[in-house]
Amino acid sequence: MNYNFITIEGNIGAGKTTLANLLSTHYNAKLILEEFAENPFLSKFYESPQQYAFPLELFFMAERYKQLKDLLQTKDMFQTVTVSDYLFTKCLLFAKVNLPDEEFRLYQKLFEIINPQILQPDILIYLHRPVNKLQENIKQRNRKYEQDIPNDYLFSLQETYTQYIKQHNIKTLFVDASNADFIDNSAHLKIIIDALDKDYENGQHYLTLP
Repeated sequence: MNYNFITIEGNIGAGKTTLANLLSTHYNAKLILEEFAENPFLSKFYESPQQYAFPLELFFMAERYKQLKDLLQTKDMFQTVTVSDYLFTKCLLFAKVNLPDEEFRLYQKLFEIINPQILQPDILIYLHRPVNKLQENIKQRNRKYEQDIPNDYLFSLQETYTQYIKQHNIKTLFVDASNADFIDNSAHLKIIIDALDKDYENGQHYLTLP
């Protein structure tokens, strides 16, 4: 396997954390999981987005920065691979959807100061699921504050992610995960692992999970 730092991304409910856990076990990798539950503004944001979007996004950016800096700078001779269930640029993508223009421009300035200090992944795995499948997963995992997320919000995030990937020449496995079941269908996990054994060039490379 040619990659030391693998990042998994996707919309809310796409299955990022599940896949990250499985890959970290397979590769005996250091695991970085987003600590979203620690954000005191998260449930408030879903109740009143306009009021709480800016502190929500600032808190997430600060926590992601601290987590990535701490874990990626800690060398471990027994774990040479790191798997993360988020990309630091996620900060900017969610802020673009959630913030009004003036607040977003301020947020973007802060992001541009911090982002060069963050180690970028060797490869990004992007899990794409239709919004109806995302909603099924959101309902199934049953986090109270997520249960009323509107489809339009998920569509906006989906579009923002795909536009970012198209516009940036980052090495990306773009996975059609419409039928993904990484826990109960070992073939799906094997497709991802086999793909990671290949040496891709920068840009998008497409996988479908049957």
